[in-house]
Amino acid sequence: MSNTTSVYTEDHAKSGKQENLPKIETWPNQYSKYEIKIEMPEFTSICPKTHLPDFGKVTLVYMPDKVCLELKSLKYYILAYRNLGIFYENAINRILDDVVEACKPLWAVVTGEFNTRGGMHSTITARHPRKTGSDPV
Repeated sequence: MSNTTSVYTEDHAKSGKQENLPKIETWPNQYSKYEIKIEMPEFTSICPKTHLPDFGKVTLVYMPDKVCLELKSLKYYILAYRNLGIFYENAINRILDDVVEACKPLWAVVTGEFNTRGGMHSTITARHPRKTGSDPV
């Protein structure tokens, strides 16, 4: 085992956060106070440090307000991550930010369950509205 440490830079951390991605379109909502759950089991992106692919399942659950997400545009948006160098923690948070910007839901939760790598399995959850640092998990 090597004693060298792998250096992660600020550029690695910021990678993919500002990239232009396809627009998520919406359509007028006709009902109120119901939940929509969308599962995307074939999510993939690229680690900006190792350039290896990350695979996982992304689940979006939200309560629409005035508009709903249009699924075809959401699919193209998610597919754009396939060649994007971004840490999966950032990908989940960016997906949440972009969904909130597109449809302004009453609330939303994006969860990423990523395949085991190096003997570890990660699950990332981001919520809107954002919790404070003192909120329980």
